[in-house]
Amino acid sequence: MRGRYRPPAGPAAAAAGAGAAAGRRPGMGDSEPGLLTHAELRASGYDDYDDYVDEPLNDSGPEDDAPEETGKGKKGKAALTPKQRKKRRWKIIRRTLYAFFGVFVVLPAIAFTIAYFLVDVPTPEEVLAQQAQVVTYYYSDGSVMGKEIPDSGNRQLLKPGQIPDTVKHAVYAAEDATFETNNGFDVMGILGAVYNNLTGGSGGGSTISQQYIKKATENEAPTLTRKATELVKSFKMNQTQSKEDIITAYLNIVYFGRGAYGIEAASHAYFNKTAAQLTQSEAALLAGLIQGPGKSENAEYTTWRWNYVMDQMVKYNWLSDTDRKSAQYPTPLPKDQTKPQAITGNNAFIQAQVEAELEAAGYSKEKIQANGYNVYTTIDPNAQRLAEKAVNDVMQGQPPELKKALVAVDPKTRGVVAYYGGPNDKTDYIDWANTARNPGSSFKTFDLVAFLKMGKGLGETFDGSTHRQFGVLPNGNPRYINNAGASNSCSKECTVAEATMRSTNTVFFDMVANVTGPQAVADAAKEAGVTSLKAVDNNIALGGGSTMASPLDMAAGYATIADNGTYLDRHFVQKVTTPGGDVVYQPSSNPKPAFAEGDANKSKQIAGNVTNALKPVIQFSKLSCPSGHECAGKTGTQQYDASAGNGSGSEKDNSQVWMVGYTPSISAASWVGSDKNTPLRDKNGDAVSSTGLPAKMWQQFMNDYLKGKPSEKFPTVSPIGKSATAGDDASSSTKPTSSRSSTSSPTTPPSTPPSTPTHTPESTEPTTSKSRQTPTFTIPGGGGDDFGPTTTRDRG
Repeated sequence: MRGRYRPPAGPAAAAAGAGAAAGRRPGMGDSEPGLLTHAELRASGYDDYDDYVDEPLNDSGPEDDAPEETGKGKKGKAALTPKQRKKRRWKIIRRTLYAFFGVFVVLPAIAFTIAYFLVDVPTPEEVLAQQAQVVTYYYSDGSVMGKEIPDSGNRQLLKPGQIPDTVKHAVYAAEDATFETNNGFDVMGILGAVYNNLTGGSGGGSTISQQYIKKATENEAPTLTRKATELVKSFKMNQTQSKEDIITAYLNIVYFGRGAYGIEAASHAYFNKTAAQLTQSEAALLAGLIQGPGKSENAEYTTWRWNYVMDQMVKYNWLSDTDRKSAQYPTPLPKDQTKPQAITGNNAFIQAQVEAELEAAGYSKEKIQANGYNVYTTIDPNAQRLAEKAVNDVMQGQPPELKKALVAVDPKTRGVVAYYGGPNDKTDYIDWANTARNPGSSFKTFDLVAFLKMGKGLGETFDGSTHRQFGVLPNGNPRYINNAGASNSCSKECTVAEATMRSTNTVFFDMVANVTGPQAVADAAKEAGVTSLKAVDNNIALGGGSTMASPLDMAAGYATIADNGTYLDRHFVQKVTTPGGDVVYQPSSNPKPAFAEGDANKSKQIAGNVTNALKPVIQFSKLSCPSGHECAGKTGTQQYDASAGNGSGSEKDNSQVWMVGYTPSISAASWVGSDKNTPLRDKNGDAVSSTGLPAKMWQQFMNDYLKGKPSEKFPTVSPIGKSATAGDDASSSTKPTSSRSSTSSPTTPPSTPPSTPTHTPESTEPTTSKSRQTPTFTIPGGGGDDFGPTTTRDRG
């Protein structure tokens, strides 16, 4: 060791000393003579470890590999012993832990203490003053659509003790089950927020106290700074106020939808009663709305949230199992019976769509009202007027049981320029433009997209005859698919182009069940912008069964095809500004190929081929394109299910009828239907078809909207696969080598596994038909033309 004198140990040591004297210069040997200075150091009490404090680490490397007999590392320095290495490592670890403790415990504790004395907790009265600002909604041209003026008349601040346990327990169950015992913050929620912030995510659990601070300050930035400040204020609130005061303050300011701030206002807005009169079910519904007040009129969402809160109340012993089982969903009163709005009628539906879109973008209604923002929509006032006029003109005098909707979307921007969902009055307050219904044969457009994505062309052939057998029904009887009529059938070698024009059910069902598979169709629809699809099975081929889409979905989906297969998010918001005019939000524009990832030309080619197939449908459906404009489109009909329906209809009646079509500059979807599975009859008692009322609404709107606008044509694209146009004589054309022609047996298994069969009414055709019998496979029930509990029949 350096600084240690070891006396000679005999002849070996003497020889070593002689060798050093003979062959090495001073300072270059294995050790130094025992100098007097070293002796003094030795006497000072330094140990082996302290002698190495100023030396570099020798934990690894050449020193470790040095020959044991030398006991030295590089540069002539002795290697550390295992004991010395262990001591050094623990010293480094201790210092590191001290540093971590200081950075992550001591400093935050100091900052927390300082912040505790500096921050203030806003009172409900202060929050109330911030929430009562006017929000103005504008049309796309800058003219005023209407104003949202918060109704402060029912903004009663309840006092501690005035909120019943029924309401408090429901809110605890929905938002913070440990509220009565926690310190005002959720450690796991904070750690989740830290993790999400570091990984680029968002969110993180919050207690009711933290939510009060967030709502009171209207600061919802997903940052650690906001979360830390929120934690300090929440902790201070819990140290200076009782739990009863905190829950009362929270329920006095939280937003419940329908313009209602606070539990008392919400009780009136939804049930026209005071908070003290709320039942457990009603309290659970309101508590469930706290997380999604913008979805207050979405029955599916509110039902789901109500069930969640009720189950949580059982879990925490605030509701008995018996009461839970007997509880029923408390349907809120219609909005017009509880609170008048500055924006009324159909425009209130537009406002609801705007609010939902802004909430998804991080701008809740509370935030909008707290800042008095101006909201500019994409609604064109002229287009909106023409849409409402078309609906009212065509539906004038028709039975009130007939519901209607019309939506128009600009393909270039994907902004919604016209939106009519219904009158929104005592006769009908449902927004049908955003209600998913069976689209019928208008969904065959997405069958085409899926087919073309596989490289198949419009010249491929299928058996287009009617009454084709596809498997068996659950009861063992043969299952037949029929076409709507003679004009909707074609030859046994019917081209896809011809089948599209005629809306031949047997061709499209065969195409989906045996070539593309149903999931490919669902994917194509979603790529186009249809957002409401859920369950997927072969019924999607004809738009029946569980296949559901709204008029808004269909207008946006067809707009993607009109825009050469380019995907953009549909939207209602043009921009949001402060009262001073500063822009605080604009929707992002990120166009991308819809049907071929990263390949705009391929996506354009697919969309162009779809358009070529849909263009002849217009004339076949006895419609015409606006003067100077090329157009394309598809009708859709959902057949009335007489076996499970309401009313005295038959299989000749329909329950939903559609017309969806587009030019390069506008895409529009019109719909007429009912709120149940009931037969549609017009004022003359005749069955309503897709070429009737919805087609007339679509035709009038398109003619009026495009009148005087520059002429337009669709771009020319190359055909995909084998080409053909409607009207071609398929029997004289060259047969494709890879088509699903009439020679293909329908016994081929579907390309995707069938879903669980549902009850399916038998075909109206006799089961003893002499049509060609073949071995069968099972097609899942649930829709389509004469093959499911809700059936589809497109009459052209």
